[in-house]
Amino acid sequence: MKEKIRWGILGPGRIARKFASDLKLVEDAELVAVGSRSLSSAEAFAKDFPVQYIHDSYEGLVKNDDVDVIYIATPHSFHYENTLLCLNYNKAVLCEKPFAINSRQAREMIALAKEKKVFLMEAMWSKFLPHFNKVREMIANGELGEVKSFHSNFGFKPVEPIAPRIFDPALGGGTILDIGIYNIFWAMSMLGEPQSVSATVSPNATGVDEQCAVLFTYKNGAMAQLYSTFTSNLATDADICGDKGRIRLTTRFYEPSATIEYYPQHVDSKQIVEVDKEPGFGYQYEARHVNECLKKGLTESPIMSFDDTLKLMEMLDKVRSLGGVKYPEDDV
Repeated sequence: MKEKIRWGILGPGRIARKFASDLKLVEDAELVAVGSRSLSSAEAFAKDFPVQYIHDSYEGLVKNDDVDVIYIATPHSFHYENTLLCLNYNKAVLCEKPFAINSRQAREMIALAKEKKVFLMEAMWSKFLPHFNKVREMIANGELGEVKSFHSNFGFKPVEPIAPRIFDPALGGGTILDIGIYNIFWAMSMLGEPQSVSATVSPNATGVDEQCAVLFTYKNGAMAQLYSTFTSNLATDADICGDKGRIRLTTRFYEPSATIEYYPQHVDSKQIVEVDKEPGFGYQYEARHVNECLKKGLTESPIMSFDDTLKLMEMLDKVRSLGGVKYPEDDV
């Protein structure tokens, strides 16, 4: 592997632009190529993020020998086929979350990566952010005591014209995979796998959920209450509560912009917990990790492992099943 890891981006949409912007902050990374299904989209992207190679097809990108790793930034209904394409051409992959539509697809993607001995990781960027790791550290150090509850909400009202992916079952629409995944990921990260799960949804006319309420319960009596919606704008914050204190993560709890407010037991005032923050959107942390893995010759991340991804996808499947949300891919 050369000194600089050469990146390609598959799908030059909004999130790809954020990732490309943050990739400039990764010292040993170089963005060299972009691939799109239309030349105009690829060229528009390259005007803002100059690259050596502009491809008007995904096949052109994956066949490029000067690309070491590909960031898949397409809508999640395409992650499965896009990842398999990359892996079949022996390209390392960082695939945007949710990793796939369901756990069956996820298992097939992981199986191919293992067979090809090619690196693959889900881009669950929250797991690499400083404030996420600080909260985990505070819990491990006993600053909250025994964690007894987690509560998070994530919601917004889509503006007109509403993007097709929001409610189209063929595109994996609904809140569960799009934004509810953050609630579920954070709850499982803070409390582990629940003993029991219940979920209720308000269905859209298309059959996908426009609101979803999830309850996790645990053997020690802990509970997690998770709510996602496309019907109103929510605070999108989170509370992690123990018998010795509480942490509140302010607006956009899953992003590096969130503030950690710590409320020790029997103390009236809150304490603001400082963490080191870099410029950018926060995607540079996961990109750095991928580079480290590639330079070490790893084919699986020790931080966001295949097992982590499968457990998350299986939980998303379970929540959808409990809520009666079904996609065409579930019948394959």
